Amino acid sequence: MIFGTIKQVKNKTSCSLLMVLLCFLTLFNFSCKKQATAVVKPIDTTVTPPTVQFFKPSYNPSGLDTTKLFNPIPTVNDLARTDLYEISGVAASRINPGVLYIHNDSGNPNQVYLTNGAGANIGTLTLTPVGNRDWEDIAVGPGPVAGVNYVYVGDIGDNNSQYPSVFVYRFPEPDLTGATLPVNINITQLDIIELKYPNGPRNAETLMVDPLTKDIYIASKASNISQIFVAKYPQSITSTTVMTPVVQLYFDHATGGDISPDGTEILLRSNQLIWYWKLPTGTSISAGLLTAPEVAPYANNEPQGEGVCFAADDSGYYTDTEIKGYPGKLATMSFYKRY
Repeated sequence: MIFGTIKQVKNKTSCSLLMVLLCFLTLFNFSCKKQATAVVKPIDTTVTPPTVQFFKPSYNPSGLDTTKLFNPIPTVNDLARTDLYEISGVAASRINPGVLYIHNDSGNPNQVYLTNGAGANIGTLTLTPVGNRDWEDIAVGPGPVAGVNYVYVGDIGDNNSQYPSVFVYRFPEPDLTGATLPVNINITQLDIIELKYPNGPRNAETLMVDPLTKDIYIASKASNISQIFVAKYPQSITSTTVMTPVVQLYFDHATGGDISPDGTEILLRSNQLIWYWKLPTGTSISAGLLTAPEVAPYANNEPQGEGVCFAADDSGYYTDTEIKGYPGKLATMSFYKRY
């Protein structure tokens, strides 16, 4: 009996030891599996790009009214210079009465040409520090020094949407008072403003400067869509500025635009039509673009209409045209007088 009891105790002890050993091995195996799983678990390194959001207007772009503010029959004059085939932008001087700045686009000399509504040859400005990768628009407005008017040249064209950055060149307007015409001036000092889109490269042909805030606006050129971005003042001249998305318009292939000298009117054009906004008092450019524009007069007299700008004296607006690829056509300046 004693032997049997001892045997039973031994058996129970062995079973207990076996159970403890099995539990230990199970826990060890589970722990190892957990550690192995933790070690081999892949790390998600995917970076989600920032969401780019535009405000979108609610009006019907095909049902706009026509403005009655401007004469639908323009005054048209040929340019005295017959060597300018790829004219793109146009902007009105603020300090030289009647003078207009125009330029050619990609692959042409790094020059801004001076003319007027009659098409006269007033001179040439050569921007010696930079080239003409694809100058597509030009504007005049305020800048870093109070009371000084600046010329802004937009090297913003990108037909293949391939350039990581675009550039705006800014320099003070030259004073032509008393100058012998036509002038030939080298612009040796200018600000280089490097800009980048937040959602990748794109083509653009529209540059506008807000005269009230000094903000720079760029409108992209695409089929039935124009995305408008802003570079707020002050724009850096030492580092790249990522622009902010503003408004997405249902506008087909924008080729030029302008903001009036008092900041209350906007023009945006294509080869076929021009939109015009009159902003209520105190309305920002961004907010104004969300309101319904009117259709401004355009005579379709240009083989490839490109630029548009308000006259500095508020008397109307000008348009110009490219003529490359249109044999027999002349470069012209058209003026739509305000009633």
